[in-house]
Amino acid sequence: MLGRTLRNHYQIIKFLGKGGFGHTYLAKDLDLPGHPQCVVKHLKPQNADPDLLLIARRLFDAEAQTLYKLGSLHNQIPKLSAHFEENGEFYLVQDFIAGHDLTKELIPGKKLSESYTITLLHNILEVLAIVHQQKVIHRDLKPDNLMRRQDGKIILIDFGAVKEISTIVVNAQKQTSLTIAIGTPGYMPSEQAKGKPRFASDIHAVGMIGIQSLTGEHPFNLREDTQTGEVIWRNQAQVSNNLANILDKMVRDNFSQRYQNADEALQAILSLLSPLPPPPLPPPPLPPTPTPPTRRGFLQLVGFAGVGLVGAVVTKSLLNNSSNSLKTVQFETVTVNSKGEITKRSQSQAQVFTETIAKDITLEMMAIPGGSFVMGSPNTEAKRENNEGPQHTVNVPPFLMGKYEVTQAQWRAVAALPKVKIDLKANPSYFKGDDLPVEQVSWHEAIEFCARLSQLTGRNYRLPSEAEWEYACRAGTTTPFYFGETITPDLVNYNGNSSYGSAPKGIYRAKTTAVGSFPPNAFGLDDMHGNVWEWCQDVWHDNYNGAPADGSAWESGGDSKNRVLRGSSWYNHAVYCRSVFRSYNSAGLSGLYGGFRVAVALALPSSLSSL
Repeated sequence: MLGRTLRNHYQIIKFLGKGGFGHTYLAKDLDLPGHPQCVVKHLKPQNADPDLLLIARRLFDAEAQTLYKLGSLHNQIPKLSAHFEENGEFYLVQDFIAGHDLTKELIPGKKLSESYTITLLHNILEVLAIVHQQKVIHRDLKPDNLMRRQDGKIILIDFGAVKEISTIVVNAQKQTSLTIAIGTPGYMPSEQAKGKPRFASDIHAVGMIGIQSLTGEHPFNLREDTQTGEVIWRNQAQVSNNLANILDKMVRDNFSQRYQNADEALQAILSLLSPLPPPPLPPPPLPPTPTPPTRRGFLQLVGFAGVGLVGAVVTKSLLNNSSNSLKTVQFETVTVNSKGEITKRSQSQAQVFTETIAKDITLEMMAIPGGSFVMGSPNTEAKRENNEGPQHTVNVPPFLMGKYEVTQAQWRAVAALPKVKIDLKANPSYFKGDDLPVEQVSWHEAIEFCARLSQLTGRNYRLPSEAEWEYACRAGTTTPFYFGETITPDLVNYNGNSSYGSAPKGIYRAKTTAVGSFPPNAFGLDDMHGNVWEWCQDVWHDNYNGAPADGSAWESGGDSKNRVLRGSSWYNHAVYCRSVFRSYNSAGLSGLYGGFRVAVALALPSSLSSL
């Protein structure tokens, strides 16, 4: 093959090796400027029987379509740029990954640290979760097929082993229809060796990679308990019980006792990621003490459609800038029926305060009127979780809340401001775009953003409390979503392969969308459902027993290493977008799904509380 040019396009320059798919070569793309390098995978069927060739062609085309889809979803999966057949032989052309595979790091006899192993498992599972969500099993996860790209990211390669799952009915039972049995001894579990791989089979392989990292032993060399069939490895590693228990579950001999997919295993690993938080941030500068007010010195918050007001007022002096005043804005809200069909369109209005961050970059803050609401879900709400209760009444003072999730342009402007406590990356997001929400931001980084913005403006910017978030999201509604009983991808950016209630499935965009792409709620807030998860100030608690009733953040007790997330994301199913759904993550962890919006408290002078 060396020196050969395929389709007058791809010139073979080097043999790279053999894999589950066949021979792999380094090539030059002669059609593109500079002739960039690519990888060509070559499959030559051993049997030239026409019937077998027909089957091979069908399977090859199906597999190529899977690879096209996977490569478009995540930049840690090589993109497939072409697939073709010549003279009964098949070729795939993929991105070339500059870096090294993990055999260069997992060296025989070298025991690596627990922190390295946890990070490695996290990085692998985060990408594998995307693969499993597409109903694909990799089937040959091992150090050779995991590349460390030059930017340090882990890349899943050799998807010659993947097969998209289809369901067929045989003898009235559902079975998985797959093609070639592929795997590597030591990493491949027993059910896969029998030709019946599952998502949990990939979890076994990842767990064995973790054990290899800690012990310095190839999995094939590890002994098994003769009675149970379980791997014996703990005596060869210095490891905490928490990580060891997770790895033991990942590599159980019986697949039903393992984590069933990468999402489940990833959540277990995330529970271990609790970096020491930075020292508490200093309190931001207090706004100037307001001059004793007269009735003419106040703006009454009025005009919120469908929400009873409680006499919330705010001084102009609190805004600290006469050019930045509250202005009334008009917008349209929609209501849907149980099938997700729009049944009502309403003209609404609210008041907005515009903060100037930098030249041509502003932050719109909606005025949220104070009021009471019932927090949590009723027992009758479909798909409710136990942590959404017990329901309780909360009295929320008036406050300002970001109309949109913080955008990448806003993040970049604030990240350029003087550091308060920790460094901020200027462009942390995976999906790039000034009007897209910033993501891959940890809770600590969101707190630093608020501190820098407060230092710039003299106003106390912060994350909303969980109670404030749910109150603002509901905007006077009691239905699962602020649109009504359900949602559709026409109204919210979430995984449209799912649905809630009687609504139909729809488009799955597999990425974030520009803020403000969908109708707002009655408070004028956009994207409170979907797009990116939003950090709240609160520590995570398993339920609302003992929760504050005054709208403040709950920062005592609970799980101090984890902070609350609300709203769901582009990646998650519809059920997780409900106004009441609660989630959490380690305060020091960032990901493709997490962003935030900011809030500012409004102090209501007691002399005007009756207005």
